Amino acid sequence: MRQSSVIARRVAAASVSLVVAAGAAACGPEDNDAKSAGGDSTPRKGGTLTVLNSNPQQDFDPARLYTSGGGNVPSLVFRTLTTRNRENGEAGAEVVPDLATDTGRPNKDATVWTYTLKEGLKYEDGTAITSADIKYGIERSFAPELSGGAPYLRDWLVGAADYQGPYKDKKGLTAIETPDERTIVFHLNKPEGEFPYLATQTQFTPVPKGKDTGTKYEEHPVSSGPYKVVKNENDGERLTLERNTHWSASTDAERKAYPDKIDVRSGLDSSVINQRLSASQGADAAAVTTDTNLGPAELAKVTGDKELAARVGTGHFGYTNYIAFNPKIKPFDNVKVRQAISYAIDRSSVVNAAGGSALAEPATTFLPNQKSFGYTAYDHFPAGAAGASAKAKELLKEAGYGNGLTVTLTHSNAKDFETSPEIATAIQDALKKAGITVKLQGLEENDYSDKIHNVKTEPGFFLAHWGADWPSGGPFLAPIFDGRQIVKDGANFNTGLLDDKSVNAEIDAINKLTDLDTAAARWGALDKKIGEQALTVPLFHPVYKRLYGEDVKNIVISDWTGVLDISQVAVK
Repeated sequence: MRQSSVIARRVAAASVSLVVAAGAAACGPEDNDAKSAGGDSTPRKGGTLTVLNSNPQQDFDPARLYTSGGGNVPSLVFRTLTTRNRENGEAGAEVVPDLATDTGRPNKDATVWTYTLKEGLKYEDGTAITSADIKYGIERSFAPELSGGAPYLRDWLVGAADYQGPYKDKKGLTAIETPDERTIVFHLNKPEGEFPYLATQTQFTPVPKGKDTGTKYEEHPVSSGPYKVVKNENDGERLTLERNTHWSASTDAERKAYPDKIDVRSGLDSSVINQRLSASQGADAAAVTTDTNLGPAELAKVTGDKELAARVGTGHFGYTNYIAFNPKIKPFDNVKVRQAISYAIDRSSVVNAAGGSALAEPATTFLPNQKSFGYTAYDHFPAGAAGASAKAKELLKEAGYGNGLTVTLTHSNAKDFETSPEIATAIQDALKKAGITVKLQGLEENDYSDKIHNVKTEPGFFLAHWGADWPSGGPFLAPIFDGRQIVKDGANFNTGLLDDKSVNAEIDAINKLTDLDTAAARWGALDKKIGEQALTVPLFHPVYKRLYGEDVKNIVISDWTGVLDISQVAVK
């Protein structure tokens, strides 16, 4: 997942959009076991599930969505070649077949991937889903008027860099072949062992060419999933979904589709959402949220109420909040200065500023502490719980700053408990103990995003965060540390401007691997190696705490999204 304006599209926790929305809370209730959360009643079909969200489900067109694993609400309507495994915790970080019979068959060097569609797949009108529909769905995602989706296909597919979509170029992409109605073949520019993860993105949703209405398609996209859109008001602010009677559970092992109807209501204030879920009156008893966390005061209140505490879902999403350095700017060009700051950090105070241990876990690695990322424990600059100020002073002296140092920390003024004033102040206080005076530069969110993602204006010392487009080390490390991904005239995310040939070569080598467990171990080792350069200071990984209504059953929260999966929920 990209950050700032880009991450907003895909994160929903992401969504993950994507999809990812991070949040905060103070101390909280004991973590629920998601397997037993929601009671022990057998889930049954029927009823209406209400979704109460802050952010509208805008651009409800598979070409325009930036989602991970197919998204949450979108994956009720859009099926893709592969999808996320709909299970709790670690098992939910696996990629599994969806429309396809398997997760893909690569050639020897992973530059060609072949998929076969399951038999009996149908749209909401009863017509058959074909491989040509998936090819067309991908091609239309290249149309400038339908932009917004993940950029990988343009980079990965042979000859796709300048393709403008089927409205302007009717020849289509020769990199995608459909030799018959159930077979689709992808030809890539370079080895990509993680192509099965990419195939979970909504751009791989089949779109029947004869039903394509361009920019109006979002109003009534043709469903390949268990629900169809019957109403889309105010660009996703109010979505009404009802059963797609031509969807067959025999072709879909992932989506349970218990409710008869899904009513998505967005544009609500977060405090209102949590109040309504807490009260669980009327339709709100069968309601959930996919983008709103409990705040500190709300979580404290929940802690003292056993009934409410039992209705809190806890999840983890692959996401890291960190300090970024620009080593082209003094004094951060001196590695000992970067190391000193790493030692001086008081992670306990940072975690408290992020809402407390219920919603933030201290981090010493850039990769999140989940198996799918290849998490490898390390702490190159052990600061302990409260910061190692003596060690930091020693390093500053070696760097030529024995009398102290004054620096400016750039942060956002947004109240997001991630890159906001609370976190910046905690860092300011910790570094003061090490003889480092920190001046704070707070910027409005758009100005902050523009400044830190532009090579020409990037400050030397600032707060940042990153979330994964899928649960692997690849989309986590490559955008931040691959020198070939430094963007000089656009949005740049390689904040340390690292262009290390050995790092770039290892990224290429891991990308060739189709054994994802082997690849994960290599990503973890690479994270440890890069960490020695002190180009970032990992601070914390967020934890999501979200209420759900008292009539909601069958709670499933995977490590892929970190939030309740509404494809599994029952309300009756």
